[in-house]
Amino acid sequence: MKDKKENKKRMNNYVRFSSVAIQMGIVITIAALGGDYLDEKQENDFPIWTLVLTLIAIFGSLYQVIRAVIKMSKENDDSKR
Repeated sequence: MKDKKENKKRMNNYVRFSSVAIQMGIVITIAALGGDYLDEKQENDFPIWTLVLTLIAIFGSLYQVIRAVIKMSKENDDSKR
């Protein structure tokens, strides 16, 4: 019974982080495409908008991952008590 619960919790963690990874990819791609669009619209020689928006998306995504890991860690600590 305990092994079943543990396996289910482990699978939930895999699903949670798989969805976070997919979401990261989508957000970063949208930011890069949006930056490319703005750079073309402004006829920039250097792709400043692409760079800025992509970096913001990367840092935002990393923040989200760190927050999810901390939350999962707290949930695991609470369940062990």
